[in-house]
Amino acid sequence: GLLGSLMAIALTLIAFTQMPKIVATPVVGFASLAIVLVTLIGRGKLPFRIPGALGAVLVGCAVWYSMMGIDAFWDTGLIPDSGPVAQTRWFPTEWLIAFNFEWLQAMPQTIVYLPYIVPFAITTVIGGIDCAESAASVGDDFNTNTVIGVEAVATILAAICGGVLQTTPYIGHPAYKAMGGRAAYTLATALFVGGAGLIGYFGLVLKWIPEAAMLPILVFIGLEITSQSFHATPRRHYAALAIACIPALAKLVMIYLGQYMPAINYESAVESGAIKQGDMLHLKSQMLQLNVLAGGFIVTSLIWASATAKIIDRRYFSASIYFAIGGMLVLFGFIHSPLVGDRMFLPWQMSDPEVFNAGLKRIVLEFAVAYLVMSILMFAMASTTKEKPIDTDKEYEQLGC
Repeated sequence: GLLGSLMAIALTLIAFTQMPKIVATPVVGFASLAIVLVTLIGRGKLPFRIPGALGAVLVGCAVWYSMMGIDAFWDTGLIPDSGPVAQTRWFPTEWLIAFNFEWLQAMPQTIVYLPYIVPFAITTVIGGIDCAESAASVGDDFNTNTVIGVEAVATILAAICGGVLQTTPYIGHPAYKAMGGRAAYTLATALFVGGAGLIGYFGLVLKWIPEAAMLPILVFIGLEITSQSFHATPRRHYAALAIACIPALAKLVMIYLGQYMPAINYESAVESGAIKQGDMLHLKSQMLQLNVLAGGFIVTSLIWASATAKIIDRRYFSASIYFAIGGMLVLFGFIHSPLVGDRMFLPWQMSDPEVFNAGLKRIVLEFAVAYLVMSILMFAMASTTKEKPIDTDKEYEQLGC
């Protein structure tokens, strides 16, 4: 279940979301991607023992600057408009205002945001556990309590310095290990990124190194996490990994469509005849359904993958418990929240017409009942089946599956 939710993030939100940016400059992006595939995926060697990630960036930059040279002489239009260039601000000091601690006076105002903060915080904790499990899949066993404890302390320190997001271990341990990264790599990353914030050279990096030359490395990270998830999972549980991707795919769709849907004037479209009234209502309904499916997708993926693995192993009572937990989480909006921003809520708030209309209330209750029905069905299977639990892939294959 942990690897399933991690794989869902890696494949959909890390690997896929880079591709539109890569194909925006395909000559550069594909050249860099080719080096990534040869070195980091195919384990090929570059001349002079150049590391694969560095080689990919160097090749991408070489292609980019070659295109710039050609474009300067013949005006071929090979270089696309990259939009506004990030301005370089050396040694910015605005962040020091956090140490005036004026934000302490505004703490009471954060209470209304707890329905957004709590799910996000718990999700990042689950992300930290996912990362520890991912590291274990390639033979590196870290104490999960320590990982989450460091995450908590780092979050508090960051908050005192003005940070507004919870910290979490960065996803992709198997990929970094495959790239040859060790403790020094982590330290170097921290120093480079921290130095960029304190000194202000991010603008120069973005100006000198084309984005398409770097993003294939993130594609590799997504692919490596996905492949390691399959490698560390029994073959009979592959379907459990696959089902974990469904809520993440819904989130992926909403990320892209959500950018444009607020700009669509449905009423004007209906009045002009561009869309029929029935089609508009159907479109709104589908968008709401996708949004509900995507809400809390990491936890949903975790529950679905875990329950599916238990079903495959004929441990129906355990699957029943997972589905029952899912139903309880629905009633708090922790997963499948129909409210804007995946907002969490308390069950008795569903009677408040200012928070829930009849349609939204019906969605919550239907999802809660749906999980309850699945839980009851699994409990019935556990009570009536005479099948022996499955512990190995060989036993699963002997069933003719």
